[in-house]
Amino acid sequence: MRHAWLLLALKVLSAGSAGPQGAITPLARACGPSSANVVCVNHYASVMPYHFSRDALAYNIKHVEDSFRTTTIPSDPSFDQVGDADFLIFDEDRALPLLGDNPRNDYLFSVSNRYHEAPVYAPKQNRLFFSQITPSGFLPQYSVDLGKEPLTISEYATDPQIYAANGATFHDGYIYWAVSGGNDSIFDPPREQRAGIYRTDPASGATTCLVNNYFGYYLNSPNDLIVDSKGDIWFTDPDYGWFSGLTDTAPQQSAATWRFNPSTGALNVVEQSLELPNGIGLSPDEKTLYISDTGSAASTIVQRFGSQAATFDNWNITGARSIYAFDVVEGTYLSGKRVIYKAQSLAPDGMKVAKNGYVLAATGSGVDVLDGRGTYIMRIQTNFTVNQFAWAGADYRQIWMTGVGGIARATLNLPGQGN
Repeated sequence: MRHAWLLLALKVLSAGSAGPQGAITPLARACGPSSANVVCVNHYASVMPYHFSRDALAYNIKHVEDSFRTTTIPSDPSFDQVGDADFLIFDEDRALPLLGDNPRNDYLFSVSNRYHEAPVYAPKQNRLFFSQITPSGFLPQYSVDLGKEPLTISEYATDPQIYAANGATFHDGYIYWAVSGGNDSIFDPPREQRAGIYRTDPASGATTCLVNNYFGYYLNSPNDLIVDSKGDIWFTDPDYGWFSGLTDTAPQQSAATWRFNPSTGALNVVEQSLELPNGIGLSPDEKTLYISDTGSAASTIVQRFGSQAATFDNWNITGARSIYAFDVVEGTYLSGKRVIYKAQSLAPDGMKVAKNGYVLAATGSGVDVLDGRGTYIMRIQTNFTVNQFAWAGADYRQIWMTGVGGIARATLNLPGQGN
């Protein structure tokens, strides 16, 4: 019935000035389980009735959201449903089973209008950890005990404390952090920290730096990371620490993606063609590595000019905002670079791969769900900009989203890989 209805809808011609012939009406409709506000977008809204518009300068000029749902289509009121949806469905055959019978999308906490990054779940402690990124030097991490109701946020201090953890993953009992902050002026008593990869025992908080340089050059600002089955750490190293005022030294190397072997200390560059590599994810069979490029938010890299501290005016709507896939060869290097997805909202920030191989990316006010080839399946929508997310819970079916001004949790039939 669903396919028959869609074929009929595609044959409907918009009347009068709405046009053009072939316009899809209605563009959107309610669908799916009643436990959440689920909206199906017909035929990807590939032919919109006139006049439609989307403000490409909304984000960096007006400081307001620019996303698919902010498109204005006065001639089709059905599209109004898109703005308030908890879940947007584009591929019904594959998306509706992911929702299950009782999907949830709950806004849990209001937090400061800072970046909230590096969410990571420690299963033995049944806790979610995440960070707040601020140039002023906020040091504690945050923690949520998932076993206690009502849920509350508390501060958590690693030992020693780390500044500006931007990405995190869990592997073999430890939390691994991609730490983007580098200076010697925020700690009391004074000490120095350089950007790098750090490891924490979540039980004790004991923290060790694993790598902080490449033959004497500082790392720029590690942003996100994954650990493969051999224990090698793959991480992105863009320039955002400098752009955001988190480090006192301008980048000394080109932005790149690296593979680090903790057992030998060897650090190898594996990719340096992307302008600003950001999110990173590995397929369950470890044959494909996904990296996002967020070069659309690039800024000036000159030491004497100082950090630009991440202004909205840096945003370039025509810049890089895509996800790339690479073949992992012999578990050590990459080949076969191909672009698979361009973000429909802002740029793909945090990124992870589900147990079934689907790729999830934080893009603007939500999380996009793609198949391994980059086809857009569905979107989890929020009322705040999502920086990163993590799977949590005993069955890894909770998706905790952290970002600017909010923390939310979606519950789906889409389990993560456990890290």
